[in-house]
Amino acid sequence: MASAELKAAVRGGACIGLAFIVLAGCGLDLKQSYPVREGRNVVYTDDKPSDSIFGGDGITFGGRKLEDQPGGGGIGVNSYLWRASLDTTAFMPLASADPFGGVIITDWYTPPESPNERFKMTVYILDRRLRADGIRVAVFRQARDGANGWNDAAIKNGTAIDLENAILTRARQLRIASLPQG
Repeated sequence: MASAELKAAVRGGACIGLAFIVLAGCGLDLKQSYPVREGRNVVYTDDKPSDSIFGGDGITFGGRKLEDQPGGGGIGVNSYLWRASLDTTAFMPLASADPFGGVIITDWYTPPESPNERFKMTVYILDRRLRADGIRVAVFRQARDGANGWNDAAIKNGTAIDLENAILTRARQLRIASLPQG
């Protein structure tokens, strides 16, 4: 019986060792071709060699050290758009927020003045720059039917665009407030 347990332990250790060898051999030496801002210059990641996952610089994330990421390991999208999106949607309950992917999803919200309808929003931040095309909002509306169930309902034209404009206005205000006064 002890012999079978010993064999199982050896096999388990061998599997773990093999997994480490395979991971170390991968090296994440992928050729990526997306721009990265370094100071005022833009370089492409295929201009720089990728680090391996267990390289001399320590563990890396996505082929680069976390501190080499634009924004120094902060959020992965424009910080003004992110903050403005959270400020603009603050009246709704938050279901999910992914600062690296740039997605904010609210839960259903029923306005006190109209208890027979509810709204939900998804905000997509698409760029690291503060640009008008760097944000998209999807709005969903449901109306209560007679049997207390919810059915999808139409949204007024321009609602999503109005929300995008409100977010952009708030982002500009945050940007202006962060500029040095002088």
